[in-house]
Amino acid sequence: VEKRRKEGEVTEAGGAGCLGEAVRQARLRAAPSVQEFKYNKKRVRLVSQGPDLKEDAQGIVYWMSRDQRVQDNWAFLYAQRLALKQKLPLHVCFCLVPHFGFMLKGLQEVAEECKELAIPFHLLVGFAKDVLPPFVTGRGLGGGAPLRVPAQWVEDVRERLPGDVPFVQVDAHNIVPCWVASDKQEYGARTIRRKIHDRLSEFLTEFPPVIKHPYPPTAPAEPIDWSACRAGLQVDHTVKEVTWATPGTAAGLAMLESFIGERLKFFGTDRNNPNRAALSNLSPWFHFGQVSVQRAILEVRKHRGQCKESVEGFVEEAVVRRELQTGAGFSLWRQPESTLSRGKPRPGPGRPHPRGSGFSSPPPELPGLPGAGCGSPGCPRWALPRLQLQMVHEGKMHGFLRMYWAKKILEWTRSPEEALKFAIYLNDRYELDGRDPSGYVGCMWSICGLHDQGWAERAVFGKIRYMNYAGCKRKFDVGEFERRYHPRK
Repeated sequence: VEKRRKEGEVTEAGGAGCLGEAVRQARLRAAPSVQEFKYNKKRVRLVSQGPDLKEDAQGIVYWMSRDQRVQDNWAFLYAQRLALKQKLPLHVCFCLVPHFGFMLKGLQEVAEECKELAIPFHLLVGFAKDVLPPFVTGRGLGGGAPLRVPAQWVEDVRERLPGDVPFVQVDAHNIVPCWVASDKQEYGARTIRRKIHDRLSEFLTEFPPVIKHPYPPTAPAEPIDWSACRAGLQVDHTVKEVTWATPGTAAGLAMLESFIGERLKFFGTDRNNPNRAALSNLSPWFHFGQVSVQRAILEVRKHRGQCKESVEGFVEEAVVRRELQTGAGFSLWRQPESTLSRGKPRPGPGRPHPRGSGFSSPPPELPGLPGAGCGSPGCPRWALPRLQLQMVHEGKMHGFLRMYWAKKILEWTRSPEEALKFAIYLNDRYELDGRDPSGYVGCMWSICGLHDQGWAERAVFGKIRYMNYAGCKRKFDVGEFERRYHPRK
């Protein structure tokens, strides 16, 4: 492996200990080159036809968006395969809207690895519809292979590209491509689980490596001033960057390695206990596409003999429920207001309800949205202050408590619409994995009953599933959690 890396056949920026080396070896065993690898074209969707390729095309463009990594990336592999077949240079473009420090640091790692593979990486500042078509037409490039991105972005780019530029889309984020798994919005995990598992043998395969590209571009990529990019981030600097999560694929693989070695054995029994280190903590790297979910599943499934319950539980959450959320949450991300009525099919007569009853404690005076994430100790009970302190300072809230937190917002606001507004605002502002379909579906499940069943009618909640403080005490030691996240700390 080391010999082949020195000869430039395969490289990987950074490293992740034993797991990183094992991953490299697995890729090399999977296929000697991307050209010889049998690519499953069901991962690809044609956006606009055009001719096959212009005769005077000077390259292939891979528009990178949601999956920000080089290796373990079906979209990158498809683009390189096409470029090798046509004997053309390969260009990688990322359209930067300056909002996320975590993302920007990960992209710097991508750019360094692309340079090692002789593939130009272009950082285009602006919205894709404004900067990508001029880049493609101005250089006579032949086409793009983007991963799954919001539908409107794809449509905007399609409309502005010349008609003779073929444009295809590759789902590199899901294991079973979203257009293969289901052709409708599913009601819940039970309706999609079999569809996913029936396809895993076809799609859950090892990745070949992205190799050093043999066809150099006529013009190199412009140098990127990463310091200037960071200085230009249009972010709320009161929300500090966390220290526990280092951006980039190498750090993400290291977190995966620590999960497998230290926490996987507890995942099956303790993943709903916020006081126990049992979660993978991989959601930031999954969200920005810096680590492939498929890579995580391939590695975790190797330990099924030692901890079957944990492995099956992780597959259920990372594959079945996540791909269910991607299908439903993708629409909610774009139009949460219009989908609200469909998300709460059985609210019952419990709404609206006088706010003086139906509470375990009196409702607080809700602050305005700009200060709502402070975790003020003035809130009644421990729920919102402690949970929001964890979210504000760590950029991540434990999954079980995230559901409870959203339901307390439902209990303490005037309507489901207002509760959803608060929950989405806070989730997107503070969570490292915010602005993600999974987060929107989580808020809709807690507040509007999406993917859930109707429950016994009660005041305020109607038929939405109820969660309370007493239930938390039965699940875990609430006192221990309170001490960890006391406002005075």
